[in-house]
Order: sequence, then C-alpha cells, then structure tokens
Amino acid sequence: MYLLKSFLSASFILSGWSAIAQVNGHPDTLKVKPKESAAVEIEAVYPGGQQAWSKFLHENLNSNIPSKNKAPIGRYTAAALFTVDTDGSLSNVKPVTNFGFGMEEEVIRVIEKSGKWEPATRNGKLLKANRKQLITFILASADFVITTEEPFTLFANAANEISVTAAKIKAADISINVQGGRPTRIADGRFSIRVNKPGRVTIEVVNNKKDDKEIGQASFEVKAK
Repeated sequence: MYLLKSFLSASFILSGWSAIAQVNGHPDTLKVKPKESAAVEIEAVYPGGQQAWSKFLHENLNSNIPSKNKAPIGRYTAAALFTVDTDGSLSNVKPVTNFGFGMEEEVIRVIEKSGKWEPATRNGKLLKANRKQLITFILASADFVITTEEPFTLFANAANEISVTAAKIKAADISINVQGGRPTRIADGRFSIRVNKPGRVTIEVVNNKKDDKEIGQASFEVKAK
C-alpha cells in the first residue's frame, strides 16, 4: 500500500451544527397568544458553549485515524446526528456519511465521550434537541500533490484541468487513472478529467517508467457545475 503513516498529515475543521427542538419526539407546537411576547428558545449546548466544544473536539479527536486506516489523500467531511435529551444526556448518535476508514466511528466516539450537555429550553420548558456535527478530515501526502481549481474537488460534465507532481519523478513519467472518470493528458504533469455525475472519484497516480507502479491515490469530490 502506498499510504504510509510517516508520509501523511491529517487535520480536521469544525463545521457548523443544526438544531431542532422537540418534545417527547414530536415537534414542539407551543402557541403564543396575541400581545404575548415571542417564545424564548435556548439551544442545547456543550457546557461552556461553542468555544468549549471546539476545544474539546480539538483535544480529543484523533485526526490521524484516516491515515492509520490507509485512506486515500483527500478532504472528507464526516457527519453524525445525535440527540440531547432533557436531562442533558446524549442518545441516538449515528453517522450521516459513509466515507469509512474509521472517520465516522471517530466522530461518534468523540461525541459520546463528551458527557452531559445543557439541554434546550423553550419558555423555561426542557426540550429534546437534535444536533448535527460536521468534521472535515484533510489528508495530504509527501509523495505526490494534485493541484486543482478547488482543492480536492472536480466538477461534473466539465473539463477539469489538474497538475500532478511527484517526489523524485519527472513530470513526463507521471500518468493517472481515474475510477469513474476519463483522463486526457494535456502536457507533462498536466491532465484534463471529465466526470459524468456528482459524487466521488479516485485518482490513481502512477510512474509509467516503472510498469505503471502506483505512486498514490487521491479521493476527489465531484460537484455539479
């Protein structure tokens, strides 16, 4: 396998979350009579707020999990849903994405480790709250680099120009294979890739002077143009 732990770096980016207040599993429908003030809602939060939650994630999330499991280089935004119950305990923690390589499991592990939260309320009444946490894992390699208009991103039904460099290998000796796409060589180290539909594709970088020996693989998101 081309992915070696010593050649990879990984990091994560904390993204926003969403919340839906519910009572006993059903949407809350408390009514406000005319001339009454609007309902006062307080979202479920980690003790100490967003700053404390970000600190907890940075200190407890193992960002090297994808590289340890030999994931292709790339950018992966893993997501999980969970419920903050009226006593602050967490339940129904489940993945939304399915990238594999231990990413979703790691997001779930760190959420379950967080302990009790401060529950949501409306007009002082405790509510259940559903939350969604996004965490982006970014993996890079010292063996090769693929440069695109938008990092780790291609666009469907478009000519995506990319450049590829590899350590100690001449540009003329680099070729690529694309699982789910059609590559065309433009010049040494430069290629155009066409993909028919949104999703993900894997780009395999090979050394054509050594019987197409694999240099590495990268996973790219394909967006609608």
